[in-house]
Amino acid sequence: MNLLQTMRTAIRALRRNKMRSFLTALGIIIGVGAVIAMVAIGEGAKAQVVATFASMGSNLLMVLSGATTAGGARGGYGSLPTLTWGDLKAIQSEVSSVDVAAPQMRISGQVIAEEQNWTTGITGTSSDFFTIRNWPIAKGELFPKEDTGAKVVVLGDTVSEQLFGANVDPVGHVVRMNKVPFQVIGLLAKKGQSPTGQDYDDAVFVPVRTFLTKLQGSMEQFIPGIIMVSAVSADATTRAQRQITTLLRSRHRLADGVENDFSIRNLAEMAAAMEASTNALTTLLAVIAMVSLLVGGIGIMNIMLVSVTERTREIGLRMAVGAKPTNILSQFLVEALTLSTAGGAVGVVLGIVGAGRLAAKMNWPLLVKPEIVLIAVGFSALVGIGFGLYPAYKASRLDPIEALRYE
Repeated sequence: MNLLQTMRTAIRALRRNKMRSFLTALGIIIGVGAVIAMVAIGEGAKAQVVATFASMGSNLLMVLSGATTAGGARGGYGSLPTLTWGDLKAIQSEVSSVDVAAPQMRISGQVIAEEQNWTTGITGTSSDFFTIRNWPIAKGELFPKEDTGAKVVVLGDTVSEQLFGANVDPVGHVVRMNKVPFQVIGLLAKKGQSPTGQDYDDAVFVPVRTFLTKLQGSMEQFIPGIIMVSAVSADATTRAQRQITTLLRSRHRLADGVENDFSIRNLAEMAAAMEASTNALTTLLAVIAMVSLLVGGIGIMNIMLVSVTERTREIGLRMAVGAKPTNILSQFLVEALTLSTAGGAVGVVLGIVGAGRLAAKMNWPLLVKPEIVLIAVGFSALVGIGFGLYPAYKASRLDPIEALRYE
């Protein structure tokens, strides 16, 4: 009997008991579907983490001022001004791993345009800030590199919509902040939300000098905020962090053993930690799903053993008319392989559909890797062969005479 005849015989045997065949394959369907769905969701979550941190900035480091301790009251980093404008210039010019650096000073205030008003975050910074944050301009332009103290403002998309309405170009309009008129020169592209749900687009930006003279009093040599730094590459962020630490300790004249009066947060490290956590969770879910495949394999073996018992007379008759043990072995193996492979194919479809619905519900991208699909289907086929081998072997070793006598 050739392979084609064996497959036809096996498929006819499976079709005689359609419900039992479906229930046998159900374990494989659930297992493969779970593997595909869990891995796809995990990859989507990982991509979401990467995209979220990418939206925060390019190779980003955040340099914060020192902490305070006074009268028993303690404050965290940023509560004591220790970073100077000289520190900012030194970071820009003396640290080889730094691409650009910009100050970020923020207050909350009301922005008024004609009869509309909106309370939002007002940030004083330089044009390099938008390079660091990977934040392109949608309309108009950014303020110039040379800070002349001009009363100009760049709006986030949410603020523009609240003041002027949706799909309205705000460039050229005048808004007032702290009773001072500012001309809108640019509208930023929509950026979305932070990992904590903060709306990035609910913000306005003005040049540094304008911010210090018109909106917030100057602190002379100290920066009333933080320094945003972009390293030359993702691999250089840790090196840039070390170099900035060395530079600032030297500039602040901190002796060996004295704690830093500043703090540097490396978002690349935070992103790597979150990605590692996501990878671990994805692996755990995939392993749990693989257990479902093994359970499905055990179901295949049980049903195939029952099938051998039920078809003992049929096996004896086939052997009596010339079928060899290898023919019987191959038939039962093909039956097991057909069940597992068909179950795997259905599981792939259900897994992709389920993952797509979950991803849409969670607002995550759907990432189904072809290699995962091949591995899942291949593993289901191996499960079918592995757990179908013993029943097939048992069937091939039956004695024809005893099999014909079986009731």
